[in-house]
Amino acid sequence: MVLREAPSLIPFPASARAGEGSLALASVRVSGAADAAALLRDDLEARLGDGALDPAGTTEIVLSIEPATGSPEGYALDAADRRILIVGHDAAGLFYGTRTLLQLIRRDAAGWSVPVIRIDDAPRFAYRGVMLDVARHFFGVDDVRRYIDRAADLKLNHLHLHLSDDQGWRIQIDAWPLLAERGGAGDAGGGSGGFFTKDDYREIVAHAALRHMTVVPEIDLPGHTHAVGIGYPELVEQPVITAATVAEAELLGQPLPVHGVPYAGWSVGHSSVRIHDERTYDLIRDVLTEIADLTPGPFLHIGGDECLGTTPADFALFLQRVSRIAAGTGKTPVAWHEAGAVADLAEGMIGQYWACAAPGSVHGAHAAHFVERGGALILSPSDRVYLDMKPRGDFPLGLTWAGIVPLRTAYDWEPTAVVPGIPESGILGVEAPLWTETVSTLREADSLVHPRLSAAAEIAWSPRHGPERTWESFHARVAALLDGWQASGIAVDRAALDDEPAVPAAGTTGTGTATTGTGTGIGTGTKGIEEYA
Repeated sequence: MVLREAPSLIPFPASARAGEGSLALASVRVSGAADAAALLRDDLEARLGDGALDPAGTTEIVLSIEPATGSPEGYALDAADRRILIVGHDAAGLFYGTRTLLQLIRRDAAGWSVPVIRIDDAPRFAYRGVMLDVARHFFGVDDVRRYIDRAADLKLNHLHLHLSDDQGWRIQIDAWPLLAERGGAGDAGGGSGGFFTKDDYREIVAHAALRHMTVVPEIDLPGHTHAVGIGYPELVEQPVITAATVAEAELLGQPLPVHGVPYAGWSVGHSSVRIHDERTYDLIRDVLTEIADLTPGPFLHIGGDECLGTTPADFALFLQRVSRIAAGTGKTPVAWHEAGAVADLAEGMIGQYWACAAPGSVHGAHAAHFVERGGALILSPSDRVYLDMKPRGDFPLGLTWAGIVPLRTAYDWEPTAVVPGIPESGILGVEAPLWTETVSTLREADSLVHPRLSAAAEIAWSPRHGPERTWESFHARVAALLDGWQASGIAVDRAALDDEPAVPAAGTTGTGTATTGTGTGIGTGTKGIEEYA
């Protein structure tokens, strides 16, 4: 049903029926499911101010769970007659219903209120993710918690933490302590780096779990492993220095990688663990086992991208073995789509596709192999959902190797059109990554992420042919929510709404030519970030 004036909700629900009038929130009481109610009380107090919550409040918000009522993660919200009833199909659905309620709250001359409305909702895809690269630049626990909160408010349910790369190792491993102690002491800007202790990581996992978000840890292998060699140089090959590596370092004014020395550049593809050294697999087995023990979620990401320092034969040998080591921890292995070139991966392995939305035959074929072997795909087309791509050419942060990705480009694409021949049943979901070569603070991250993350959230959640699943409706809803996001402390890129580029049919062509992710066009601009916040 098309509403005369669609409520400003992102992602837009499967069904919304507006009534007449509104419910005042001058005096509110919350009852029902304890965990969801506690979180909602905190959020309402922050939004409505002191005194709005009252055990005897005139407007009642009732939270309940009725498992037999519908799809996983779904909910119904009914606001009428001084009562707001949110019924979750499960605990996650109830939580998402409270996120919808928070977006419905408006303030006018009469005070805070929500419209009379009936919503029935459930997600399109089971996996709705966001990635934070803490390896290029480290982000502490408090920043990661805030990142989780922003994503959960948009009904995203997976946080992919990129925990290791050439520039840094970010997780404590008891069996191999020098990985973090030495490998964590640096970043992509020459800073001091840092790493998560196991208690830090547990705190992140617990914070995410309360918001029904699953943490997906990634240890990038066998390439992107220069930092491993800071702690254990005997297990990492000498860097592969090509003419392209030299040219890129000169262009960016960055150092070349040196074996055993912390790397503060952005070049990729030069590193590899020693594939034929048995002690390498001892390290990997210990690392993956310790991380799996810390992680209650079902996934364990083992990288597999941009392994230019590894021969195809060694790459295949390595992935065949390490995918089974990962599966042996009880987790489902995940790898970037290049790993799909390997014929004998662990059964049911998940592939993550990162090339453009119009893939070349090799990228698409490699990605399709995961589905053919009983797995599924997570879609992260770089020219649509890579949040580190510049939203416009003069933006002071971000890269451009996959093209410029303004808000409309981030919105106008269809997941089933990305990899030809893959049915919707073969798509686990959508994930929007943020790589942090140019980003070192949460404020900088926010300016690249928001509002484009809301586009990924709607694509992952909302029905493909929903009446409000249009650029025009989305643009209007983002405009209505910007002030609230900024008031909550998010450094939103407000200028994103000024860009409305004409785009080709969704999922048929891209805005760039992503191949290896090592292209040029990495300018950082000269304007201050304050101009975009």
